[in-house]
Amino acid sequence: MIVYAECIFFIPDVHSLKEKRSVLKKMTDRVKNDFNVSVAEIDYQDLWQRTTIALVSVASSKEAAEGETRRAIRFLESNPEWEMTDLVLDYY
Repeated sequence: MIVYAECIFFIPDVHSLKEKRSVLKKMTDRVKNDFNVSVAEIDYQDLWQRTTIALVSVASSKEAAEGETRRAIRFLESNPEWEMTDLVLDYY
């Protein structure tokens, strides 16, 4: 089973792409190290207060893949530097 998620975040307190990259790198590195998912920024690379992050998890069961993806999403949401504005989950 494959679970794909797109998370759109608003980052209100950054004022440059450099600051945005710092926030993104910290969070995506933690997700890569702590969860069994792949993660990448897939949209809004040129805007400094928005980002779209994609997460993908592959497992033998829907429950395992979805559980790992949701744990990673909860971790991303826990960052006080940004707020999630949209979430899309797809199953393959």
